[in-house]
Parts: sequence; C-alpha cells; structure tokens
Amino acid sequence: MSQITVFPGPERRRRWSEEERLRVLAEAFSPGACVAEVCRRHDISTSLIYTWRNKLRQAHAEAEASEPAVPAFAEAVVVDEDTGSCARAAPANLHGV
Repeated sequence: MSQITVFPGPERRRRWSEEERLRVLAEAFSPGACVAEVCRRHDISTSLIYTWRNKLRQAHAEAEASEPAVPAFAEAVVVDEDTGSCARAAPANLHGV
C-alpha cells in the first residue's frame, strides 16, 4: 500500500471582493492598457478577467431589462429660417393639464 502525504497550507484559490474585481477590470480595459500585463501584476489568468467582464455585462443587461422604460420629454427648439436664430420653447403639455 502506498502512502500519501498531505501538505496543509494556504489555499491557492483567492477570493476577490466585488470592489477588487471592478478595480482590476477598470485597470485592464482602460485605454492603452494591456490585459495580459494587468493579469500578471495581479497574478490572475486572462480567462478570469474575461469571465468577470462577461458576468458584469450580463448583470448590467439583466438590470436594464428589468427596469421599466420611463417616458421622457425632449426640449423643443424652433428655428426661424428667415433669420437663422433659435428660440427655445417650453415643453409641450401632452395631458392638457
């Protein structure tokens, strides 16, 4: 029968807080940044960065889909074609109140 020796020690798997993930993602995908360099600095794999980014995108898309569309008004601008000047008008009252 063979013998197995178990070396107790710190767990290799790291736990990342949401703030740490967002900070690393912002650093990795900022203009001019190299994802591989950021991964090496933080000792993580590039696949983990892309997994975090995809999960963040999915969460953002789900949040947007769950929010009902809110009607909004656009400011009306009236242009006098003869003089070329603009006059701002008050928003239209669509409900007659």
